[in-house]
Amino acid sequence: MTKSWTALGVPERIVAGLLKRGIAEPFPVQAATIPESLMGLDICGKAPTGSGKTLAFGIALAVKVVKSKPGRPHGLVLVPTRELAAQVAKEVAMLCAGGGITVAAVYGGAGYGPQVKAARAASIVVATPGRLEDLMKRRDLDLGAVALVVIDEADRMADMGFMPAVKRIMRTIPGGRQTLLFSATLDGDVDNLIREFQRDPKKHQVAAAENGGEIEHLFWNVNRDERTRMVSEIANHYERAIVFCRTKHGSDRLAGNLESLGVETCVIHGNRSQAQRERALEQFRRGKATVMVATDVAARGIHIDAVPVVVHFDLPEDPKDYIHRSGRTGRAGEKGVVISFVDKSIRRSTTQLTKNMPFDVVFVDPQFVDTSMPAQSPRPGSIGTVHTLALIGAGPQPE
Repeated sequence: MTKSWTALGVPERIVAGLLKRGIAEPFPVQAATIPESLMGLDICGKAPTGSGKTLAFGIALAVKVVKSKPGRPHGLVLVPTRELAAQVAKEVAMLCAGGGITVAAVYGGAGYGPQVKAARAASIVVATPGRLEDLMKRRDLDLGAVALVVIDEADRMADMGFMPAVKRIMRTIPGGRQTLLFSATLDGDVDNLIREFQRDPKKHQVAAAENGGEIEHLFWNVNRDERTRMVSEIANHYERAIVFCRTKHGSDRLAGNLESLGVETCVIHGNRSQAQRERALEQFRRGKATVMVATDVAARGIHIDAVPVVVHFDLPEDPKDYIHRSGRTGRAGEKGVVISFVDKSIRRSTTQLTKNMPFDVVFVDPQFVDTSMPAQSPRPGSIGTVHTLALIGAGPQPE
């Protein structure tokens, strides 16, 4: 039986806010980690995106952080991307509402002055490593008073080359701090991070659902010159799609071609300013754009519920990128479909890319799957199922 928020030790003020948002019960990762985090223990959580981990560590921050002096925050969250920084800060701020604790996000690609002003006034700072180091070097922020640190998506930090910066930042924070770490994987660089900066952490692994997953994978035979038309058909069928391209130029070109076909499209990639990226995300969230075209750099920073389909317009070279991209659908217990475009020239590389994934790959002609129906069992041939977290609880939840 699922425990209530109150039984986990969450204060009534925060519980009331959760219930008002329709979040009636905790997800497994929250039920497992919140009591221990509120006790002051270090947490090491292996959890996929969409598992509700932001709420898990956000509640700990909202409960434990106290009002701080200017420029000396008590709470710190490290994240790999700008979009994730903005989204996490928004979620944590909602949890802190009415408690007198302010939250600020700092990340590259946005104006320095306003961020410095907000960060100096905040008790909790959510930051990307690069921009945070800039603030520290300029002595705009002092981490000497930080008592609670969260490292979110640590595996992505490693993938993006941020681990040296994360370690430099952690070494400036007092040794008596509490550290909560969440990651999709816990090996390699992430394991080294755990060993150096956590004290006897309580480890939790969110298990896969035994009754099947939430995402179905389709590998469509599509010639390269037919891909844009197929994206248009997918957009018409599912009404909402995230499409991944390998390059920034390719993303812009696809978006322009889709617009010429009458498909409302927005674009997000590394060459777009932060204002442009935030505007694109907002257009997609509000339904003003049917398709969002993105590159891998943005994959882990996109957390939007109710996305029925992800399309690999260009398949990635790294299996981790395939997983990260595909995780934009099937979130929070919803059904999702992942469609990969494959022509004859890349069949062998596609088989190699997916060889260690828990589904069979067979190339089929385009066929649509109804995401409103229960996910089917893997059929040899066209569809495989990724076993993801069986999410328990009522109402929508943030990442």
